[in-house]
Amino acid sequence: MTEPAAARVVFGDRLDLAERFHEMLQEHGIRRGLIGPRELDRLWERHLLNSAVVAELLPPDCRVLDVGSGAGLPGIPLAIARPDLNLTLLEPMARRVAWLQEVITELELNVEVVRGRAEEGPVRERLADQDVVTARAVAPMERLAKWCLPLLRQGGRLLAMKGESAAEELERDAAAIAAVGGGRGEVVSCGVGALEVPTTVVVVERVAATRKASGRRRDDARRTRKDRGR
Repeated sequence: MTEPAAARVVFGDRLDLAERFHEMLQEHGIRRGLIGPRELDRLWERHLLNSAVVAELLPPDCRVLDVGSGAGLPGIPLAIARPDLNLTLLEPMARRVAWLQEVITELELNVEVVRGRAEEGPVRERLADQDVVTARAVAPMERLAKWCLPLLRQGGRLLAMKGESAAEELERDAAAIAAVGGGRGEVVSCGVGALEVPTTVVVVERVAATRKASGRRRDDARRTRKDRGR
């Protein structure tokens, strides 16, 4: 299948890498449980381009963590479109980690792969203070915020790729997002003018620590004051 015209705009002089990733997904995706059979004919629009246009929201040279990377979406298309990014792919399943490593080696991408889950303590220690965390088809916003916001520096942003119900989901989970340090959040469209169906992204900034963590700090401060008085 010939790539759509938008691919040349989105990937530029790195289109050949996007084409190779497309070929790898076509060849191995179904057999290795990375994509469903119905996705083969819409890999460009629904997966590669849908992921790559999120680069519009990424500042230059930033640290990006792709949570639940799976087949490498959106992480691999972002790495192809934006080689300036300091990109890490986080994935819990060993067979998918192996796949991601194969893709990175084949395409010679400067990307790290970490096996684990965003909510695990060692993962949070290792991957803390990200500028951006991305997630595609991973979980509802309530859980995503709980898992991903602690991985961000203050002022960092969670970019959650969502469907048509993004605004409803954001409104429904607003209190839960605030409870773990997230801001108000907004729904933005990426790839407008390039894609027939733009990518919908929920953007949430980390504005504070979690209430629980803040409470611990206050308790520590009170204990310190008491110690000084002894």
